[in-house]
Amino acid sequence: MTHRPATLTDIRSLLAQLPLADSAATQAALTRNGQLTKPPGALGRLEDLAIWLAGWQGTDTPRIQAPQIAIFAGNHGVVAQGVSAFPPEVTVQMVANFTHGGAAINQLAKTFGATMTVNAIDLDRPTADFTQSDAMSEADLMAALLVGWDAVDPKADLLVPGEMGIGNTTAAAAISFALFGGTAEDWVGRGTGVDDAGLARKAKAVKAGVGRLTSRDPLAVLAAVGGREIAAMAGSMLRARTLRIPVILDGFIACSAAAILHTSAAGALDHCVAGHASAEAAHTRLLSALSKQPLLSLGLRLGEGSGAALAIGIVQAAAACHSGMATFAEAGVAAG
Repeated sequence: MTHRPATLTDIRSLLAQLPLADSAATQAALTRNGQLTKPPGALGRLEDLAIWLAGWQGTDTPRIQAPQIAIFAGNHGVVAQGVSAFPPEVTVQMVANFTHGGAAINQLAKTFGATMTVNAIDLDRPTADFTQSDAMSEADLMAALLVGWDAVDPKADLLVPGEMGIGNTTAAAAISFALFGGTAEDWVGRGTGVDDAGLARKAKAVKAGVGRLTSRDPLAVLAAVGGREIAAMAGSMLRARTLRIPVILDGFIACSAAAILHTSAAGALDHCVAGHASAEAAHTRLLSALSKQPLLSLGLRLGEGSGAALAIGIVQAAAACHSGMATFAEAGVAAG
């Protein structure tokens, strides 16, 4: 049992000794896949998903019976730079909507039988405007990481981390720019629907925030230009890894959280798949940097974990086909 981390040093230690998938279960699933009543490769990426699940669940017949959606909400001081089409009060209002079951993510959770938790993190205390100072102190960063860590249900067999936070596409863009380079314009997009002037302000804010950086260490970048909900998602992904719980990544903001792990340790996202490619232009660029191929591409740009939640059905289907289908021997069908 992995102990709950208490410091960023503990987080770094965990990243340095991440558990791996069960290679024996992976091999057994590969063998089973070759015996199922279908032509080899006929189920395409569903076969790859099932074998991936098998390795993390430690069985050649994986199943998804207890998916969890964990939503994290935070407010961002950088909205003072005019980077969002909505005021920060909307974060509080949307958290209330999640709690009362009125958001899109609530409907998707019901559709796929997922439990859903909502974690609002100090909404009355936005992060600092990262164009002026670090968004979070080390203590704030650690507290947010632990919100994510503690939110993961150890009995879950699949995790979808989601977010809500006015201004968080700007934070995600700054993280991506800091970690992967390019230009600020490569990483900024319309977010909640800003106009051209708003887009220019976003790029200016991202340049200013990243220009202030004294370190490109991923956790230092997260503290300097990130947000509490982004840190919490990273914490939840790390906790899921320690428990060998597979994760479906959502859009640009969730993937910016994943990028912190990816750039901290080789293979840190081996337990993750990308649920979808969002309509936020930089998401495709970020997925490429993370070496993740999305399962869906439906033009979504809502956040809330919605694209990843929709992909729960794909992962469930992969497990069901792999684990429920008969083998040629069981079905009395002659193999080719």
